[in-house]
Amino acid sequence: MAMAAASDRYTRVAVALHWLIALMVIGLIVFGLLMTKEWMPNRFAVYQLHKSFGIAVLVLSLGRLVWRLRHRPPPLPTAMPVWQIRISHATHWLFYGLLVAMPLLGWAMVSASTLPVPTLLFWLVPLPDLPGIGESEAAEAFFKDLHEIGAYLFIALIALHIGAALKHQFVDRDGLLRRMSWRRSPAKAPRP
Repeated sequence: MAMAAASDRYTRVAVALHWLIALMVIGLIVFGLLMTKEWMPNRFAVYQLHKSFGIAVLVLSLGRLVWRLRHRPPPLPTAMPVWQIRISHATHWLFYGLLVAMPLLGWAMVSASTLPVPTLLFWLVPLPDLPGIGESEAAEAFFKDLHEIGAYLFIALIALHIGAALKHQFVDRDGLLRRMSWRRSPAKAPRP
């Protein structure tokens, strides 16, 4: 497999996928927590959108994973301690795992549901049940519990990720955050 040469920043594709998926995941978590509340208006529509965006995250994350495997990430700062590098790598691969597992767990939960409610992605595309998963209240509850545990793990990882990025930006001042920014080069000084 050919690998692209590393630079000091992620590719524009990687940056776009990172921020798009990040916004979608945060929205999924917020609405996932709210949609179970009785007072939530239009709960059916919110559930359908949650499922739609969940499948969109799955597709985008698989694309991002393929992109990541084919494009070497920018190097970490040379002064970064080994333990931080290991935590960084573990956190990123755990993110990838959750980005794939969470939509699959949600899809499995819906597939096991005994309620005859079809899933229409963005009210257009029917989502079939996952093969091999029959209707079962016990299976639905099992997948629901795993999906919920995954959501709280996601929240913890996001907090860790944002905290580490802010530490590198404002405490270490090592430019690590710049790797995932849109800006490609420093602004040029105006010509005299």
